Amino acid sequence: MLNTFQILRAIFALMIVLASSLAWPGGDSPVGLWKSIDDVSGKPRALIRISEESGALQGTIEQVFPQPGTEASPTCKACEGENKDMPVVGLTILTGLVREGEEYTDGHILDPENGKVYRSNARLIENGNKLEVRGYIGMPVLGRSQTWIRQD
Repeated sequence: MLNTFQILRAIFALMIVLASSLAWPGGDSPVGLWKSIDDVSGKPRALIRISEESGALQGTIEQVFPQPGTEASPTCKACEGENKDMPVVGLTILTGLVREGEEYTDGHILDPENGKVYRSNARLIENGNKLEVRGYIGMPVLGRSQTWIRQD
């Protein structure tokens, strides 16, 4: 026969298991689908799938949200090398981010509009529901940030 303490302990353990299964999937990892929000206009720009490969994060554009007066299927005209004139959809724009404590550092991000590659850092905010992505030249203070919203 179980005593009251054992029953309470079993109920508490069950509650912990149920609560953890209700947590946001991937809330402690940026792996998943994200909607990028333009830091100037505040409008959605693209859906980016972040995956992990060999301990580093990479992000590939899955869909774009064309702004009025822009191409529906843009290409990376300003890019150099292998990305030159490639469709933006399918383009890997985020590479090399590795976890360092609560942040992801030492990455690079490509801006398909100007073809430039910047150093990049990222960090999860708002319980993993948003990702703050920063592209910069030299030092992080010399850059700009976008907030991406988790979609999956």
